[in-house]
Amino acid sequence: MSILDSERKNVYWSESPITTVRRDSGILKEAELYFPQNGGKIKCTACARYCQLGEGQIGLCGIRQNIGGKLFLLSYGKLFTGHIDPIEKKPVMHYHPGTKIYSVATSGCNWLCRYCQNYDISQRRKIEGFDIEPKEVPKLALAQGCQGIAYTYNEPTIFIEFAKDIGIEAHRKGLFNIFVSNGFATPDTVKMMTQFLDCITVDFKGSGESSFVRKYIGIPSADPIFETLFEIRKKTKIHLEITDLIVPQVGDSLEAAKKLSKWVYDNLGPEMPIHFLRFHPDYKMIDFPSTPVKTLEAHHRIAKEAGLMYAYLGNVPGHPLEHTYCPECNKIVVRRYGFEINGWYLDRKNDCMQCGAHVSIEGGLASSVSDERYLPAYF
Repeated sequence: MSILDSERKNVYWSESPITTVRRDSGILKEAELYFPQNGGKIKCTACARYCQLGEGQIGLCGIRQNIGGKLFLLSYGKLFTGHIDPIEKKPVMHYHPGTKIYSVATSGCNWLCRYCQNYDISQRRKIEGFDIEPKEVPKLALAQGCQGIAYTYNEPTIFIEFAKDIGIEAHRKGLFNIFVSNGFATPDTVKMMTQFLDCITVDFKGSGESSFVRKYIGIPSADPIFETLFEIRKKTKIHLEITDLIVPQVGDSLEAAKKLSKWVYDNLGPEMPIHFLRFHPDYKMIDFPSTPVKTLEAHHRIAKEAGLMYAYLGNVPGHPLEHTYCPECNKIVVRRYGFEINGWYLDRKNDCMQCGAHVSIEGGLASSVSDERYLPAYF
């Protein structure tokens, strides 16, 4: 590979140039989140694994490689898949409800979830997809009637430099940016998020209980997730929501749910939305049953008892706990079925029409709520 060009950029760990090289198809760009170590090794700081890589080695995520003592993002300029989704599918309930979202992903992931429904994307360790310049993604989103771009299906922090370049251009065109993330990040990734990210939903699995995350995800603990959430809350203005995938038999501890709900209340506040998601059998856990609805309801009760005002059940279409309820009068203020909104009972200030109490939703109901919002995307 020959060097085409290099340019000086502000990087967190050094003042060395960021290098761009040409691969057989598309552009291979030097990453920004890493620093050099002795003997030609580098340490990646894009996620809490902090992979230390020798010459030629690739991180566990499958897309960040040490080439000549520099870290390169192999998937820069190469998307693997995309789709148009309702924002509620992320799930995000309290940020620009009713909008259409252009969802994109690369291959690879920093987790090894045994239940992953997107395993064909996340567990792929070959760089595949179609070549696309960052500036083209917002154009495609706008052309298909979307109001925002989501970086999802795999963990977006592993390709954050690519997401950042897309996201900055998206802002120029009036679009917002969302991460659907496992939260296994670092202070460096949070710092980079502030350049372009508007909203993030952070996905716990099994309430972050240690034995679950070690066996079924392949991480030592969920501590970095809590640190990331605290960092986002303390140092950014990014809209934040929490999800928790409840896995029957092995990741459905009510005690773990109590600890998580209390932590969210104490550190993120009573208005933080939390979503308890129903597991369905997939990948290496097809022999497990779907989560019983009663189990999800028990988790919801725990969150409410902890003082959290906005708790939801996900992946249970038609359940009354999909709706948003006024925290004062307990009347339905947003009525939902699955990812669709079919009742809106808030005024222009997002105050309850019944009692006047404010409901902490950012943005009003988008006009696109009546559009078809679950569609294939074209590129």
